[in-house]
Amino acid sequence: MHADAAPHHTVVVGVDGSASSEDALRWAAKQAQLTRAKLSVVAMWEFPTSFGWAPPYPPDFDPERDTREALEKTVRSVLGEDPGFELEITVLEGHAAPTLTALTAHADLLVVGSRGHGAFAGMLLGSVSEYCASHASCPVVVVRHADGAP
Repeated sequence: MHADAAPHHTVVVGVDGSASSEDALRWAAKQAQLTRAKLSVVAMWEFPTSFGWAPPYPPDFDPERDTREALEKTVRSVLGEDPGFELEITVLEGHAAPTLTALTAHADLLVVGSRGHGAFAGMLLGSVSEYCASHASCPVVVVRHADGAP
């Protein structure tokens, strides 16, 4: 193998807009730069659950589009317009924990925040980060928010 043909590595980071996930994005970006890996930034969405009936959605309801717009805004805010390395933004339908874990089959590292939206106050580790740490096919880094708050 030539020196130029080094294997391509991928760092996956889950982002939900929480402060903890923004810290995870910063950490993952630094790791991707240091290892010359591609950074795959991922957000998930799910249709709101209901009890046996479909709620009326507004005509312009598009959760995938809304999630992508929010994710792109977060990436620009945290990393700037040109982060200087290969970056991929992905939006997927599904619950965060199993969706992120499935992505680890083709990743070298998964980075998640310690607590995202929906965590109970006082939790040190959220259910998504705990699930990923227990079930991922690659190493997982759990980044805690700088001041310990969500």
